[in-house]
Amino acid sequence: MKRLISVVVLAAGIVLGSNAMASEWNFYGNARIQTFWSDVDDGSDSSETNFSESLQGNSRIGAKVKVSDELIGRFEYGAKNGTANIRHLYGEWDFGSGKLLVGQTDSLVKFSFSNQVYDDDEAMDHYGHVNADRRPMIRFTFGDFQIAAISPRVDDLGADETQVIMPKLEAKYELSMDTFSLVAAAGYQTYEVTAGSDDFDVHSYVLTVGGKVNFGPAYLGADAYWGQNVGPYGLKIQADADPVLSNGELEDNDAYGLMGLVGFEVNDTLAFEAGIGYVSAELDTDASNEDDAMAYYLQATITLTKGVFIVPEIGMLDYLDNAGGVDEGDVFYYGMKWQINF
Repeated sequence: MKRLISVVVLAAGIVLGSNAMASEWNFYGNARIQTFWSDVDDGSDSSETNFSESLQGNSRIGAKVKVSDELIGRFEYGAKNGTANIRHLYGEWDFGSGKLLVGQTDSLVKFSFSNQVYDDDEAMDHYGHVNADRRPMIRFTFGDFQIAAISPRVDDLGADETQVIMPKLEAKYELSMDTFSLVAAAGYQTYEVTAGSDDFDVHSYVLTVGGKVNFGPAYLGADAYWGQNVGPYGLKIQADADPVLSNGELEDNDAYGLMGLVGFEVNDTLAFEAGIGYVSAELDTDASNEDDAMAYYLQATITLTKGVFIVPEIGMLDYLDNAGGVDEGDVFYYGMKWQINF
């Protein structure tokens, strides 16, 4: 029996080894360091200046794997809070008329236009640039169209318990031409919260559209979104976009965001970009006010050699007023990102 087990184990090892050798593994990675000074105003006319130098959490290492023309995979680990974390881990099968992806990767409600580098490559994500982050999912791709059933996010809103009855659903269409690209996406999520003897359905949705136009070395980019209860949905937004339970009712929260940018590539070693964004969220009550925020930046990308570049940047994160009309302060920052790809 022991001899039989040994033979089986050896045979399995040979099969797995031959499969691994047959696959094409393309490893990649990058290291990113941010060095910034931040003038922080807490909204009470007092401010302080802080310097920070840290390894960015989106520094990464990973590999793209090709098993065959029909089957590929990918893994990627980041360095969030100094600890390895899964960014991407999936396999994708091309079955002819479409593709099936199983694993974790970017939400379909996520665009990639802004190159803002402050705060671990913020990319205006909390200030109008749409980003519902990475989630486990089952995704189908049919040409330029994608649909996905995604692991939902749940916020109990202070209730006693929650119940999830279906996955988050997202769809995306992307059109890419020589001089411009256009993308539109939508998502919907619902779950139930129980407060005392009452049950409430928390419905979230987001609609978004964006695009980028190239004019030779110059380009323009923009996106806009509108949605309900985008906080529980998982959309990154600086404003408070959560619904609330009040007086035995669920008060929904409506939010929107806008972002625009302009850039110019001088040559292979120097490029400039500037961007501005705004977000707002407000509860559906007569007494509620908008909670809003905005940001803007100016940067230069300086390529020292292939895969090595620095990005000086200056900008402002203005938290504006909260729903109570109180100034939440702002952050004026200046500094640089250092990055080496390998």
